[in-house]
Amino acid sequence: MKHSKLAVLVSGIMLATTGTVQAATDMTFGGYIKTDVMFSDYSNGAPDSGSLSRQFYVPGTIYGTAGNGKQVVDFQARESRFNFKTVTDVDGHKLTGFIELDFMTHTDGNERVSNSYSPRIRHAFVSYDNWTIGQTWSTFQNPGALPENLDFVGAADGTPFVRQALIKYTNGNFQVALENPETTLTPNKGGARITSGSGMIPDVIGRYNFKSDGGSAFSLAAVLRQLNVEENLGDTNNPNHVDSSEFGYGVSFAGVVPVGKDDFKFTATYGEGLGRYMSLNFANAGVLDASGDINTITSYGGFVSYRHWWNEQFRSSFTLSGVSVDNDASLTGDAVNKEAYSGYVNLLYSPSKPLTFGVEYMYALNKKESGADGDLNRIIFSAKYVL
Repeated sequence: MKHSKLAVLVSGIMLATTGTVQAATDMTFGGYIKTDVMFSDYSNGAPDSGSLSRQFYVPGTIYGTAGNGKQVVDFQARESRFNFKTVTDVDGHKLTGFIELDFMTHTDGNERVSNSYSPRIRHAFVSYDNWTIGQTWSTFQNPGALPENLDFVGAADGTPFVRQALIKYTNGNFQVALENPETTLTPNKGGARITSGSGMIPDVIGRYNFKSDGGSAFSLAAVLRQLNVEENLGDTNNPNHVDSSEFGYGVSFAGVVPVGKDDFKFTATYGEGLGRYMSLNFANAGVLDASGDINTITSYGGFVSYRHWWNEQFRSSFTLSGVSVDNDASLTGDAVNKEAYSGYVNLLYSPSKPLTFGVEYMYALNKKESGADGDLNRIIFSAKYVL
């Protein structure tokens, strides 16, 4: 009883002291529940159960596992997500907080009994007027131009796709941001990817959003980044100390063009040293030469997608996507990724606005510098309910 009275007293004090703030704060909960059933055919043998490629299409992961069966089926609800948002008026200033979680990419669970997977952070940021601080979409990416595909990313090989911590300032149509740096490199003559978090210079990104009189929306973004590595790449008995840096850059143009009720979406991207910013890190940003210096790797790609509404409840998207990498095989070796292409066609049915059922066929082909390749045929059935 005493504890109950104390709780009531504390609650009353909190309400009294924060009543003004609470009255000016809007809180919303959102997200969706999505279940996928995926029938996949890998040309060289399917990856093991739980592998990332079994969750969604990741360029560079479909070359197959020798000895495994080629045809597999996966059921999952891991794309389901939830988010919480607050918007507060602080003396005429807009303060927003947002956090969103889902259950993708983890390998900490299994499909044997409970399919238990840990939640992961997608977004976690605070914005105050024109400033945004926290983790969200990279300023280099335009998520509004992504196609409406059932695959988790959709057009993964042809689009920038990065979420990371940043500090961003927005002024009208202009955005400029300092974002988390992370360098991925190929060792000289090839080998396991080097991931380096050394370096003191954030990635600098600028973006301009604009619209036409006809309602089309476009974005032009550019990134300038320092590639940096400073570490021992050998074992403890034979250390090979490397200390090198180089600058990389990239540009990306994206848009959404209405065609009556339909729409046309696209993204085109080019860069030297883009690395992880493009195609889910299909290629690294650079390669080390014999002297331990970084040589940037050029990559370019894009996608086009047309969405057609058959009527008020049925719609389809037709998507083509691809990326190509200019490797210097004398430095990278021939086991590195060279090209990736994918195509998608789907039919979605929404009997009511928050509920969607759909089926999608996708085909993907990945090639290495050596000429080795792997392809994936996949049919996805999905049910999605937006909270």
